[in-house]
Amino acid sequence: MHINDFDFDLPAELIAQAPLPERNASRLLVVDPATVSLSERHFADLGDYLQADDLLVFNDTRVIPARLFGRKATGGKVEVMVERVLDGETLLAHVRSSKAPKPGSDLFLEDNIQCRVVERQQDLFVLRQTQGSWLELLECFGHVPLPPYIQRVDADADRERYQTVYARNPGAVAAPTAGLHFDEAMLQSLQDRGIESARLTLHVGAGTFQPVRGDDIDAHIMHAERVEVPQSTVTAIESAQRRGGRIVAIGTTVVRSLETAAATGQLSAFAGESRLFIKPGYRFRVVDAMLTNFHLPRSTLLMLVSAFAGTELMHRAYLQAIAARYRFFSYGDAMFICARAQQENQ
Repeated sequence: MHINDFDFDLPAELIAQAPLPERNASRLLVVDPATVSLSERHFADLGDYLQADDLLVFNDTRVIPARLFGRKATGGKVEVMVERVLDGETLLAHVRSSKAPKPGSDLFLEDNIQCRVVERQQDLFVLRQTQGSWLELLECFGHVPLPPYIQRVDADADRERYQTVYARNPGAVAAPTAGLHFDEAMLQSLQDRGIESARLTLHVGAGTFQPVRGDDIDAHIMHAERVEVPQSTVTAIESAQRRGGRIVAIGTTVVRSLETAAATGQLSAFAGESRLFIKPGYRFRVVDAMLTNFHLPRSTLLMLVSAFAGTELMHRAYLQAIAARYRFFSYGDAMFICARAQQENQ
């Protein structure tokens, strides 16, 4: 397929620059591929589309304060955006400066961290410091890594709000945004109705915002992200499937994680890297329904949801969302695709 099949014009004022005061106050567009229909609701109504036999699967990754500002030893300004913490002393990062730093040179970040450029790996740099744990240093001095389309500096409130209420495992540099709509009360309400849940971890990398380069999407190579699907989640999924319930992915990261864990044809516990590129024509093995936000044009995430719901229906959904003034992207509104499309409709 051609990249232009996944393009659309979005008025800049529809890009949400800040979250709503209440997490579950967002709007919800319900997409039903079975009836090829769209319904406008509110996120608080999500439970109306869930059944007691369903299993919700959440990504419990925790966003780290992954952006650092500073200078090179020569005095030039630098901005560091962490891609992944490799170990206590070493991380992989994007480094923005007037000239790329050379291996062996030092960076001075936030007036508190001195680190050395160990090597360059394509567009990324390996940075090492000996002052303590990178995760602890980032918590003390880092900035919330708001997406590039949010045109403001991070605020103290973003430390809590750009984070799901069930975040547990630190390592992501972007939030699994579908989960931002849940508050504790809603999670408890769903549990009280007998709707079970399970967890997995995918540490979202900065590559999630990278555009697809080139016209032919089949030539695109996905960035790697760390995934862990525990055996307990596999067991919960198998139990839900036996009782006839749907596997409901809360976000595209959960979709990629579960489909990666089932890439051999059989779902099993998984811990490793995923470069899975889900695009129209993909045959889903695990996920039956999904909650998601609205995604960037020409992005791999838009291609994923198009593969799930059908390209034509997803195009209609985005046009309706724009016409109805839905809020887009990370702090925006949500979409619930209540069943996956039949393969022949994709």
